[in-house]
Amino acid sequence: MNLKLEKELVQELEEELTEVEEKESEEEDLEEELEEELEEEEAELEEEEEEFEKLEELKELEQLEVDEKEFEELEEELEYLEDAVGGGRIGGFEEELESRSIRGSRRGVKKKELKELKKELEEEKLEEAKLEEELEKESENERELEKLEKLKEFEELEELERRLEEELEEEEEEELKELEQLKVEKKEFEELEEELEEFEELDELEEKLQWEEESKLEESELIEEEEELELEKKLEKKLEELEELEKELEKELVEELEEELEELEEKESEEEDLEEELEKEMGGRGERIGGGIGEEQVEEL
Repeated sequence: MNLKLEKELVQELEEELTEVEEKESEEEDLEEELEEELEEEEAELEEEEEEFEKLEELKELEQLEVDEKEFEELEEELEYLEDAVGGGRIGGFEEELESRSIRGSRRGVKKKELKELKKELEEEKLEEAKLEEELEKESENERELEKLEKLKEFEELEELERRLEEELEEEEEEELKELEQLKVEKKEFEELEEELEEFEELDELEEKLQWEEESKLEESELIEEEEELELEKKLEKKLEELEELEKELEKELVEELEEELEELEEKESEEEDLEEELEKEMGGRGERIGGGIGEEQVEEL
């Protein structure tokens, strides 16, 4: 019984150890999967940042090309106006004054527009730089948040691993205690087995003696049964002989009785014949007396 309990406990301990090993392997797989996912997310974020930076650079280049084109057009208009004023292309004093005033006003407008455009370009560049800084800050904040989340996940995993290790240590301590208890029980069981073996040897001897006695008794009983069977056979034979004798005697008696009956019947018929003859010879009283004497004689006969 103790051996069975010991086997069951060992089996339970082995099952628990396999479960613990499976949990550890699952945790390791989970950690590896998380690390792979984090690496993939980091790579995706880096790719997205690179794509975003490329898009921003393209937008900036396109905007700069547009601004440069507008600036070149304005410079060409200014040069054209300056050439027109300096080359004397406009005839007449009044026309020249008018044209100069018009051109001067136009030049002032164009210069003012150029200054405003330059100012707008500088403001746009400043805004773009601010936006880039903000985007970098946001991306840095996002990266920091992701790092914090990852750190938090790693901390949770470490905490979970620590708890599992503590549980494993506790389970190992309990298992060691159980193993020690099992060793003690095993030793006791071995001692009991030795005692049982001794008892079993004694039981075997007793069984052997008992078997010998029973076999002797059975032999004696068999001998008695054989003797009884022989006696029964002899008795049956005697009974058969007696039955045959009875049958023969019955047959002889029947034959004798039949012969006696035949003789009696013959005698009765003879008596009847005698009575008839006597009755015929005697008459009246003499006939009755003669008849009575005749009956007595018949009876005597």
